[in-house]
Parts: sequence; C-alpha cells; structure tokens
Amino acid sequence: MRHFLIAALTVLIAFPAFADPDPADWDSVTTQARGQTVYWNAWGGSDTINAFIDWIGTRVQEEFDVTVEHVKLSDTAEAVTRVLAEKSAGKDEGGAVDLIWINGENFAAMKAQDLLFGPWVEALPNWTNVDVSGKPAVISDFTVPTDGLEAPWGMAQVVFYHDTARLRTPPKSMRALLDYAQANPGRFTYPQPPNFLGSTFLKQALIEFVPDTEILQQPLNPAEYDAVTREFWTFLDTLAPNLWRKGRAYPQNEARQIQLMADGEIDLAISFNPNEASNAIANFQLPDTVRSYVFEAGSLGNASFVAIPYNANAKAGAMVLANFLISPEAQARMQDPNVWGLGTVLDLDKLGDADRARFDKLDLGIATLPPDALGGTLPEPHPSWMVRLEEDWIERFGVAR
Repeated sequence: MRHFLIAALTVLIAFPAFADPDPADWDSVTTQARGQTVYWNAWGGSDTINAFIDWIGTRVQEEFDVTVEHVKLSDTAEAVTRVLAEKSAGKDEGGAVDLIWINGENFAAMKAQDLLFGPWVEALPNWTNVDVSGKPAVISDFTVPTDGLEAPWGMAQVVFYHDTARLRTPPKSMRALLDYAQANPGRFTYPQPPNFLGSTFLKQALIEFVPDTEILQQPLNPAEYDAVTREFWTFLDTLAPNLWRKGRAYPQNEARQIQLMADGEIDLAISFNPNEASNAIANFQLPDTVRSYVFEAGSLGNASFVAIPYNANAKAGAMVLANFLISPEAQARMQDPNVWGLGTVLDLDKLGDADRARFDKLDLGIATLPPDALGGTLPEPHPSWMVRLEEDWIERFGVAR
C-alpha cells in the first residue's frame, strides 16, 4: 500500500490535476479540448452577430467536439467584473468565463491585474496567416501591446465614400480634403463628436498633422499638447466654415450622413465600416453611383479580440475556438456582407489558392473595396488623446442642441 501511495503521489506531482494546457503542444490542446464546453462571453445585441456565433459553435462542435455556449452580454465589463470577483474570492480554477470578446480599456484592465491566461496566441496554427505587418492593430489594442494574451478575429477600418455622379475624383488626404471643401463649400461634413465616428474623424486628421505620429502611441503630455496639435487645430478652424451649414450644425451619426448624401446635400462621408455604402445601396438608401475609397497614407483601423481568463475552466477548448475564428473558412464567412461583413485579420497573400478563392468569390457589394485594396491600417492613438480632443472640440466647435 505504501508503495502504491508513493507512486500515486509521484504521478500527481508530475501531472498536476489542474495543469494548464501548453499552447505549443497543439495536438495535446486539441485532445484536451474534446468534450469541453466553452462559455464565450460576447456582446449579444445583434441578431446578425449572434447568428454568426451560433454558426461558429456548430462548426467547432462538428470539427473538434467542443461545445460553445454564447453568454450574451450587454457590456463586456460584466465578464471582467465576474472574473475579478472570482479572483477576489480565491477561485483560481474552474472559472465561469472561458473566453471573452474584449477590446480597449477592458483588456488593459485585465492585463494590468493579471486576469488573463497566456501568452498563447502566437502558438495557434492559424496565426501564421494573420496580417501582422499590414494590420498592426492585431498586436496592439489601443496602444496596449497584446503580448499574446488576446487573439484578433475581426477588423474595422476607416473608409470614405463619395457619389461619383457629383464627385469623380475624391480627396485622398486631409490636406486635399481641405482644398476640396474650400473650393466646394458645404459639400462635406462629419458627425459631431463625441459621436464615435466624429471622434474617429478627429483622430484620422490628427495622425496626418502631428509632427511625429509616435507621440500618439504614448499617454498625452499636457506640456507638449499645444505645440503638437497646433497644425491640427488650424486645419479644423479653416475647414469648419466650409462644411455643411458652415459648421454651425453637424450630423449626429452615420445614419444622418447617409441621408444627407441621399438628399444631395453632401458629396462624401466617413465610415468605420467598409461595407456601409454597399449596404446602404442594397437598402435603397443611397444611389448606386456611390463608391468607397481610402486615403493614400492609410486609415485608422482596430481589431476585435478574444481573451482567455487566467482561471478559465476550458482553456484548451477556448484556444481551439479562437484558432477556428481566424481560419480562412470562418474569416471568409464573417466577411460576407450577407452574414456579417466584418473585415478579415488575415493576409490574403499568405493563403493557398483554395482558401484565397473563399474571399475572391464573395460579393462584397458594388461600393465595397476588396480587402487587398483597403491599404495600410494606422494604429489608434492612446485613449488619453481622444479624451482631450473631444473636450477641446466641444469647447471650440460645439453647437447648442
């Protein structure tokens, strides 16, 4: 009996009951994942996205014997709070959250508090196809390095769209946009910050006018702010009286922009959804003469990510799910406007002929640029810049509602 107990203890020491899976041993990960249930905490406010997640669950079950349960959130912070509560209670194993759709400040908070498992992302077999060089947002979440703690699975990128019936050659930089607005007053506008899209326009412009874009990747230094943003504010001051309604009013959101273009009041607009113009055409909201384009120097983009909490119960299953999310099969389906229309994180030039064909055959719509025509993706500035820009914009240009 004594020899049996010693042998049993030796096995337990060598193979801990709760040992984390080794991402580098993918065969072991997939073996351990079989039969697991992954509780994926993800925003549940869109029927379109929910249907895509359901499809992902079906395919992962078929292919890997992993069950996916979509825990529908109204706010990602709900999942973060749950993990933090478990850590405070000493529940370091068997947590309720296996995977989180996460971004920005929520990721930064979990990373800072050591609430994440990893690194694991670069060990995923499908990681080799991710476009790291062309889409730096896949490894930097609003300037916070991901360090292999979260996996990208979808891209949003700034595009502009214009009505070719009225404007055949659109401006492809902020300086050119200013020239156009001065020559054609009233024919352009952007949503009113702090609307997300209006603030995005400010960031896109800021990148072009700061002396050194690297400074935007650091927290804002108040002592340098005025000098760094001087040319940017000069641009906006000059642009404002040449905007729609002479800058005395701004559209509240992207839907209002679409209406203004449909009514012939403006000739071009900004979007963070490369499919927006095509979708509006399909819904008879815009004429079929509208087309999308990007600035020559690139445009802002950011990624959607998934992360695994440090105490997740099904880490292996979560990694298998994350790997399938960046498979060519899943990425092509996600980019189909009839399914969702979210941009891919993959570099299509890295794909074989069969996988590349999945994307080539997609009907993206007549106004949507193909993925390889979207150009370079510019990284988001540190969040502190956006807070200050919005405050200053409201003080400078805000209009009474």
